[in-house]
Amino acid sequence: MFKRLSITAAIFAAATAPAFAHLDPAEHGSLMAGLSHPLSGADHILAMVAVGLWASQIGGRALFAVPAAFVGTMALGFLLAVSGTEIPFVEPAILASVIGLGLLVATAARLPVAASAAVVGLFALFHGHAHGGELGAAGAVQFGLGFLAATAALHAAGVGLGIALGRLGPLVTRLLGVATAVGGAALVLG
Repeated sequence: MFKRLSITAAIFAAATAPAFAHLDPAEHGSLMAGLSHPLSGADHILAMVAVGLWASQIGGRALFAVPAAFVGTMALGFLLAVSGTEIPFVEPAILASVIGLGLLVATAARLPVAASAAVVGLFALFHGHAHGGELGAAGAVQFGLGFLAATAALHAAGVGLGIALGRLGPLVTRLLGVATAVGGAALVLG
C-alpha cells in the first residue's frame, strides 16, 4: 500500500512540471485560460478535489455549503489580488492547504458545517489570491469566471467521487486523503 502512495505522490509532483503551462489568453481567450488554470497544477487539483471529498464525508448541508464557501472566498481572494492588496505567505498557505485538506479527509474530521466552511474559506482566500496574481494579460472577469467554474467542477468531482467511494466504506476515501497529504508534502519538498 505504501508503494502505491509513493507512486501517487510522485505522479502528483510530476504534474507540476513546466509541461503543464497555463494557456495563453491572447491565443485561447481569457475564459479558456481561466478554465484551464486550476487544471494545470497539482496543488490546485489536489486541494479542490479534497474539498469535495471532505464535504461528502460530512454530508448533509456540507455537500453544497463547503464547496460554495471555497468558491466564494476564492473569488474574494482573486479580487484582493486584482486590486493590488498583498497577502503574505500565499504559496506556503496553498501548499499547507493541500496537506491540511488531505489530513481532514484522511481523518474524516467531523466539524460543524460552518466551521468546515470557514476552514476551506481560509485556504480558498490564498488560492484565489494566487489566481489573481497570475492574471497576466487575461481579462479579469472572463478569467475569474473560468477558474471559478473549473474550481466548482473539481469540487463536484470530489463530492461525486466521495459519495461513490463512500458506498465501499470509509477506508478508500480516507486513503485518498492520505495520498493528498503525501502529494502536498511532495510538492513542499519538490
